[in-house]
Amino acid sequence: MPGLRMPGRQCVLLVLSCVEQGEVASRQQWNPSQSHICMGIVNSSLVGCCLKEQTWVADVIGLKKGGETSLILLVLFSVLTVGPLTITFRVLPSERMIMEKNPFVRSGGHYRPPHCFARYKSAILVAYRNQEKYLRHLLYYIHPFLQRQQLSYTIYLIQQVGTGSFNRAKLLNVGVREAMKDEEWDCLVLHDIDLVPENDYNLYICDEYYPKHMASAMDKFQYTLPYKSFFGGVSALTPEHYMKMNGFPNTYWGDGGENDDIATRIHLAGMKIVRTSPNLGRYRVIDYNEATEIQEPWRRPPSRHNTRKTWKADGMNTLQFRLLSRTKHPLYTKITVDIGYVPPSS
Repeated sequence: MPGLRMPGRQCVLLVLSCVEQGEVASRQQWNPSQSHICMGIVNSSLVGCCLKEQTWVADVIGLKKGGETSLILLVLFSVLTVGPLTITFRVLPSERMIMEKNPFVRSGGHYRPPHCFARYKSAILVAYRNQEKYLRHLLYYIHPFLQRQQLSYTIYLIQQVGTGSFNRAKLLNVGVREAMKDEEWDCLVLHDIDLVPENDYNLYICDEYYPKHMASAMDKFQYTLPYKSFFGGVSALTPEHYMKMNGFPNTYWGDGGENDDIATRIHLAGMKIVRTSPNLGRYRVIDYNEATEIQEPWRRPPSRHNTRKTWKADGMNTLQFRLLSRTKHPLYTKITVDIGYVPPSS
């Protein structure tokens, strides 16, 4: 059986025999100068893989079932990722085109790798309000991006109705609550609808210990952080992280000032922010216009609350909303909610 070829990448050979339950197979490692076939054979089954990083990417464990020992390959880094991507927004893809390019995506925007056991389950949560063009561009790129990472995932669109100001943070709180009814997710990825990742080595999984800021290099900020504590764009938190900080604030309407509040509550909850390295955490902003940005430069929104006093009483524990509908579309699950509206001055 042919192995998996990955030119110029570090490979690992998993030399396997029948292993007892929970016993990790023996490992042998080398660095090929050009290319190599990387494989392991057990009962004529290919169980090898190639690496993309100088770390282990696979464990093979034996599971006893019916008196026999079977093997499951748990993949940490997929062999399908390609690194830097070419992103363009010149042509608006149709929903049919996106569906045809992603035949394994099931109703509701759910995907499981068809040929392996995914090690991570990630919920992708997107706050939304009538941004169809942005949505199609994001779906066009994000579905194959996540599939190359061999994740089990679902994309959730949390749509706000009514005429009140947009409240991204509260919508994401709603998304977390509703998504956790479906699955015990390993990771909650909170994603702005107008951001598309430029490198699929930027793994949509959580850090084990701390909340992770993934959008560390956006084109509209010249691929640098706009300020040190910035936590906007795309972030990844485990459900435990999210509840420990009482989720996001519910009381920021329209101006985006919630990002500083979120960063502060992370620290108040005894955690710190970890960041994807800038060479991997690169994102393009849909409809970003450099000339317009020069004329009207982005300004840091003010944080209107004393987060130290409010974070324990403003978040998941005080979340109120009215669920209007929950619909499975071919490429995503749409959760439509009425989150009310409280004027910022009140």
